[in-house]
Amino acid sequence: MIQHQVRGIFTVLDDCSFRVSEFDMLKGSDVHWWGSIGVDFENMTKGFVLSDHKHDTGFRNDSFVVNLRKNVSWDLVKVVSIWDVPTASDFGHVVLGNLGDGSEASEGMMNNVGGNEPTMFENCKKLSRDFRLRWTLRAEDNLIDIGLEAGTAIQDYMAFGWANPESSNPMPGGDVVVTGFTDEGLAFADDYYITRYSECMMTTEGFQGVCPDSFYEPAEADALVNNTELIYAHRKDGVSFVRYQRMLNSVDRKYDVQVNYSDNMTLIWALGSMKPPDSLRPYYLPTKHGESFGYLNINVSDHMNDCVGPLDAEDKEDQDLLIADGKEARVIMTGPALHYPNPPNPSKVIYINRKEAPVLRVERGVPITFSIQAEHNVAFYVTSDPLGGNATLRNLTETIYFGGPKAEGVQSSPTELIWAPNRNTPNDVYYQNLYNKKMGGKVQVVDGGLPDMYNSSVVLDDQQVTLFWTLSETSISVAARGEKKSGYLAIGFGSEMVNSYAYVGWMDSNGTGRVSTYWIDGRDPSNIHPTNENLTYVRCKSESGVITLEFTRPLNPSCGRDERPECNNIIDPTTPLKVIWAMGAQWSGKHLSERNMHSITSSRPVRVLLVSGSAEAEEDLRPVLAVHGFMMFLAWGILLPGGILSARYLKHLKGDVWFKIHVYMQYSGLAIIFLGFLFAVAELRGLYLDSIHVKFGMGAIILACVQQVNAYLRPKKSASGEIVSSNRIMWEYIHVIVGRCSIVVGMAALFSGMKHLGERYDGENVQGLTWALIIWFLVGAFTIVYLEYREKQRRRENFLARSNCVLGNGEEEDHDLLSPSGKSVDKDLHPSDRMEVQLEG
Repeated sequence: MIQHQVRGIFTVLDDCSFRVSEFDMLKGSDVHWWGSIGVDFENMTKGFVLSDHKHDTGFRNDSFVVNLRKNVSWDLVKVVSIWDVPTASDFGHVVLGNLGDGSEASEGMMNNVGGNEPTMFENCKKLSRDFRLRWTLRAEDNLIDIGLEAGTAIQDYMAFGWANPESSNPMPGGDVVVTGFTDEGLAFADDYYITRYSECMMTTEGFQGVCPDSFYEPAEADALVNNTELIYAHRKDGVSFVRYQRMLNSVDRKYDVQVNYSDNMTLIWALGSMKPPDSLRPYYLPTKHGESFGYLNINVSDHMNDCVGPLDAEDKEDQDLLIADGKEARVIMTGPALHYPNPPNPSKVIYINRKEAPVLRVERGVPITFSIQAEHNVAFYVTSDPLGGNATLRNLTETIYFGGPKAEGVQSSPTELIWAPNRNTPNDVYYQNLYNKKMGGKVQVVDGGLPDMYNSSVVLDDQQVTLFWTLSETSISVAARGEKKSGYLAIGFGSEMVNSYAYVGWMDSNGTGRVSTYWIDGRDPSNIHPTNENLTYVRCKSESGVITLEFTRPLNPSCGRDERPECNNIIDPTTPLKVIWAMGAQWSGKHLSERNMHSITSSRPVRVLLVSGSAEAEEDLRPVLAVHGFMMFLAWGILLPGGILSARYLKHLKGDVWFKIHVYMQYSGLAIIFLGFLFAVAELRGLYLDSIHVKFGMGAIILACVQQVNAYLRPKKSASGEIVSSNRIMWEYIHVIVGRCSIVVGMAALFSGMKHLGERYDGENVQGLTWALIIWFLVGAFTIVYLEYREKQRRRENFLARSNCVLGNGEEEDHDLLSPSGKSVDKDLHPSDRMEVQLEG
C-alpha cells in the first residue's frame, strides 16, 4: 500500500497472467497495471503498461485475473505496480523475487512481518463507520498481531483492548493500547490501564483514569508493564494505520488482561483527541472519546471479515497547506524527500518556507514574492503539467504561468521574482522544477481573501501563524490564521502567556465556529478567566483543519480602568503590540481543564507595529539602535551643552579660544545628530512620527538646524565705540533662546528614548541607564552652579582691581546675554588704564 488504500493478494498464474484477490482500492483517474525493473524513481517512471486491463473505478474486496500484453513477459518485469498515468503515481506494488540489480525496495516493501505485508491480516471487524480492527492470531507463539485503522484526524488517537472479565462495567479495569501519531509524525503504541472513566490525572491516591501502565509503577518497572510492541504504522489518504503485537498471556498480571483466545471476551475501543506530553507526563494522553467508543464480544480464534472495501476518509489531504500573500516572500529551497505526498519521487524535492512540497494556496490579484534559493539545477516554475520537468520533452504541451530557466538561485545569491495570478489562472496548477520531474506540488488558486480584506499582515514567530489587521480611528479589525492543522488557535496580546489577553477560535461539537476572549494570570486552567470584551464581526472557520479567526474590537474599552480585567486591554497604535500564539487539540466554551492546554506555542513574542504594518521579533537591543542612542547622548549630553558652556564661561581667556571651542563643538554635535538620525531611519526602514520619542527628537533636530541658520545670518558686530545695533541685540537674544530650547528638547528626547527603549525591548538595564542619565545631567547642573559662582567671583575681583568706581573707559564692551543681569563684561581691561571721572554738582 502506497496510496489509495490499496490492499490485496497477488498470485502469478502462468507466463501470461496473474490473479488479484481480496482487492481494495479507492477510485483513481487513469490507472493501469505497470511494470518496471526496479522500485526506484527513475525505473518506475520509465516503466510500461503491462495489461489492457484498466482501473477507472474503485474496488471493494474484489477478485479477478489479469492477462499480460502480448509483447510483455515476466523476465522483463521485476516490479508490478498499480500506476496512475496522469500523475505518475504509484498506488501500490509487488516486488517479484530478488531485484538483483542493486535497487532498494521502498519503505513500505521493507516493513514485512513474517513474509507478509504489514497491512494484511487474516481477520477484520468493522467497529464503526470509520474504525476497523484487523488481527492475526499466532497462538503457538503466544502472540496476537493487531491492526487499528481509522479515517480520523492525525491528532486523534485510536484505542483498543480487553475488558476485565471480572468487572460488570467494561471500561474500569480494562487493558487497552492507545495508538496514534506525534506532532513529528512518528507513531506510538503504548499499554494503558483504566482505573476509572476519566482522563489520566494525579490524585491523593496516585494516578487515576486512563493512564499508561508505567504511571502506576516505578520507572525501573516500565519494561515489565509496557508489553506492547509497535510493528508498523503509516498515515495515507487521511487514514491512520497502526500495527502492533502483544502477548496473549502477559507476564504483567496486575495491569494486563490475560486473553483466552478460545473463548468469547469483551473488547473495548474508542476514538478521540489526545493531549501532547509535557514535562510531568511524557505520554500522549487521551482526553475524551465523545461518541466514538464501544464494546463487543468476540472470539479471536474465529475467522471473520466484514470489512468490505477500503476506508474512504472525508479529508484525504494530509499534505501541509501554505497560504501565500503579498506581504512575505516565500522561500524556495530543496531538501530530502521524507514524506513526499505523491510517490515515487526523486531523493530531493522542493521545500517552501521549510515545508516539504506543501499545497500552496494563492489568491487572484495578489502578487506573491518568491525568493528562490534552491540549487543551480532547480529552475522554479508554475505549470499546468502535474509532473513538471518540461513537458515538451515528453511530447506533451503545457502552459507556463510563472518562472522558467531564469528562476534559479542559491542562498548566497537568491533570486526574487513576483507572480500575480489573474482571473484566467485555473483553480489548480503546479509548481515544479523545469529540469526534473515530480519535485514540487500543487497550487490552489482561489479568489481574494484575508490579504484583500485587511490592510496589513505579518507572519508571527516560527512562521506558524499569520496576523492581519486594519486600523480605524476608534477600533481595530484583527484576523489570525494558522499554518497547520489544529483543534483551536489562540493569539495573545502580551509578552508571555501569563498576564496576557487571549483570543481563542475553535469549532464546537456542531461544527460552528466560536471566538472567546480570556484574561490569563497563571499557568493553570483555573487562571484562564473568560472576559466580556465588546467584539463585533466575529467569525471562525476551519479549512482542512486549519483555523482562521476574525473579530473587531475598540482600541480603548468603554468601561473604566480596573473595573474589569478587559477594561485594561487598551491598544495604543503608536506603540508596538506584543503578540504571541498557541495551538492545541481541542477547546471548550465551558469548563476548561488541562486537555485545553496548547500543544505548540510561539517561542517568543513578536512586536507588531500597527501603524507602519511591520513586525519584529522579541530580541536584544539592535546594535545599530544602540549606536544611535550613544551618538545622540554624545551630541545632546556632551558636545552641544559643552559648546554653550564655552561661550558662557571661557570668554575671559585671551583671544577667541572660547569662540573656536563653541563653533567646533556645535558643528561636531550637529554632524553626529544627523549620522545618528540616518542610522535609526535605515534600521527601522523609514521615519514614523508615531511616538513621543520621535516627536521630541525631530523637534530637537529642527531647533539645532534653526540655530545653525541663525548663526549664518549673524549681523556684523559694531565697531569699537559704536552703539550696538538693534538687529545685533535681537539676534543675540534669539541665538541664546533657541540654543537653550534645543538643549531642553534634546534632553527630553534622550529621556523619552530611554522610556521607549524599555517599552520596546524590556531591557533589564534600562532603569539603570535612565538613572545614569539623570545623574549625568545632575552633575552637569551642579557644575554650572559652580562655574556660575566662579564667574561672579572673577568679575568681582576684576571690579575691585580697577577702582572703587568705574563708569567706563570709552572702549567697546561685549554684552553677555547669557548673564542673568545682562551686564557687560570688559574684554581687555587692565588696572593701569587711565580713567577719567567727571563730577557734576
